[in-house]
Amino acid sequence: MFELTPFARRALRYDPFFFVDREASFSAPVAFRTDIKDEGAQFLIEAELPGFKKEEIDISLEKDVLTVRAQRKEEKEEKDASGYVRKERHYGSYSRSFDLSGIDSEQISASLENGILTLKLPKKEKEVPTARKIALA
Repeated sequence: MFELTPFARRALRYDPFFFVDREASFSAPVAFRTDIKDEGAQFLIEAELPGFKKEEIDISLEKDVLTVRAQRKEEKEEKDASGYVRKERHYGSYSRSFDLSGIDSEQISASLENGILTLKLPKKEKEVPTARKIALA
């Protein structure tokens, strides 16, 4: 059944440039992987950003939305004694946003270690309604 799709027929044909382009277009994910844990008093977000430096990561907070962006610009140039030159460029940008309703945004902390970005998001204290007496006028 799967052989009847037009995509399967195109993939069976040998074209080295088609496979190179296909690999390049599907190799980079649109967003990075994250794990979110509820630790009682706080949430812990662990995001996989291997190979990124601190300078390439931007964490911003606007209203109740936390956005993590990672952008890499890489250029390589290799020259050979035989006259061959190879120059490659790679640009990649990743972004994820998280709703921070119920989070104490003043106490958020972040660290980057071994390609793992860790965000600690403490929860807001629950407001306990207070009882009071109202005097009659």
